[in-house]
Amino acid sequence: MSRSIRPDAVLIQAVIAGALSFAHLHDLAEAAGQSGWKAWAYPISVDLLLVAAWRRLRTARRDSSAWTWFVIALAASLGANVATAGLLDLHDVPAWLRILVAGWPALAFLGGTLLVHSPTQPPAVEQVPAPEVDVQRADAPESAPAPPTAPELAPAADPAPPAAPVVPAALLDHARKIADAHRASTGKPMPAEALTARLGLPAPMADAITTQLQLA
Repeated sequence: MSRSIRPDAVLIQAVIAGALSFAHLHDLAEAAGQSGWKAWAYPISVDLLLVAAWRRLRTARRDSSAWTWFVIALAASLGANVATAGLLDLHDVPAWLRILVAGWPALAFLGGTLLVHSPTQPPAVEQVPAPEVDVQRADAPESAPAPPTAPELAPAADPAPPAAPVVPAALLDHARKIADAHRASTGKPMPAEALTARLGLPAPMADAITTQLQLA
């Protein structure tokens, strides 16, 4: 099934504007001394530079060089339209306009080369933070917080054993006499508890005496 072609007002307007601008550029170039095929090449050169600058602006809006060449190409097109509207005598073109028309191909080639081969900066990509993921399941019971652990304490060092008291020689002789008298009367060694009670001395001193006397 064939589709019907609907006329587009913008497209028709673009064709009319392009054709008129093309004709004005041709007439101006021919009046400036560019005859034959050269006069027809000037409109193509201006339109190509205009299109290249516009395509560069679509990818890099802040590119100042693209805006510069776009304005230059637009000024060349608008200038030709205004000049051929009766404001300029096409039979007596001034010298500066002839020089400008003659130098246009080199200028257009320079602009097109810079637009095509200049590097473009890629658009900045906004860093989106990754969403936080809860590793706990919704149906899992919440675990109770762990009780605080008590700080580890270093093991206490074993206390040093107390030093044995020094037994005077006279006290030791007195204790030996008591122990010998008990052995002589009973025939058995005197118990340490009995000697301790007999002497009435503190436990450390009594233990030291019984140890030296080797009493059971």
